[in-house]
Amino acid sequence: MIRVRVPLDLHAVATDGSAAFALATPLRVRELLALAVREAIGARAPHEKFLRSVRYVLAGLAGGDYTVVIDGRNFSDADDVIVCGGTADVRFFVGRRQRAGARR
Repeated sequence: MIRVRVPLDLHAVATDGSAAFALATPLRVRELLALAVREAIGARAPHEKFLRSVRYVLAGLAGGDYTVVIDGRNFSDADDVIVCGGTADVRFFVGRRQRAGARR
């Protein structure tokens, strides 16, 4: 499990002035996965490695290699939108069985 801190949606607070909107931020799954990759590889990892890792994660999701569970909800499309508040728990589950030691 990767716990990701979700950034506040300051635009919603500025336009409405309501603090309630600051507690929930709508994000595309792809944006949340990028935050999870950054959390997993660390803030000091080279930007090239970050970009490669994000591409790999998004390609795996699009290819059906695994599904992503965010705060208990399953996602298989990177363009889906989820509303998160504060933190989000991201988990990856392999969609199909792979032979031990098999690599692409």
